[in-house]
Amino acid sequence: MNFKKILKENVLFIAVLLTIFFLDRYTKITAINILESKKNIYINDYLNLDLVFNTGIGFGLLSFNENFYYNLVTILILIVIIIIGFFTFKSKKKEKLFFTFILGGAIGNVYDRITYKAVPDFIDLHIGNFHWFSFNIADIFITLGIIFMILTEFTVKEKK
Repeated sequence: MNFKKILKENVLFIAVLLTIFFLDRYTKITAINILESKKNIYINDYLNLDLVFNTGIGFGLLSFNENFYYNLVTILILIVIIIIGFFTFKSKKKEKLFFTFILGGAIGNVYDRITYKAVPDFIDLHIGNFHWFSFNIADIFITLGIIFMILTEFTVKEKK
C-alpha cells in the first residue's frame, strides 16, 4: 500500500484527530489564561471551571512528584499511543472513528505532559459537596471512544 492511498483512506479520521487535538489545545490554553487569575468560575449548581494541573494518568490516578516515575508513566503512555495508532489504521470505519477519538485525546494529554509536566484539567462536575474528578476536553473524547467501543462490542453483531 502506498502513502497516498493510506492518506486518502484516512483523511476523514486524520481531520477528526486534528480537530480533537486543536479543540483540546484551544480550551486548555483558554482555561489556563482565564483561570490562573480567577482560579474558580461558578457556572451553575453542577458545574464549575477550576484549573488543576494533573501529574497522573486519567482522573489523577498514579500521580507522582518524582521525575523518574512521571517520565516512566509518560513513556508508557507514548507506547500505548503508538499501539492505538496502529489499531486505528488497521480498524474498520466505525472502530477507526472510536480509536481516533481515543488517539486525539491521548495525544492532546501527552502533549501537555511533555509541555507543562502535567495535564491541565478544568471541568469540575459536582452534586452538592461530591465532586467528580476534574477533566478536560481530551478526557471527554477518550471516554467517549471507550464507551462507544464497549457499546458496539455488546450490541453490534458481525456478519459472517
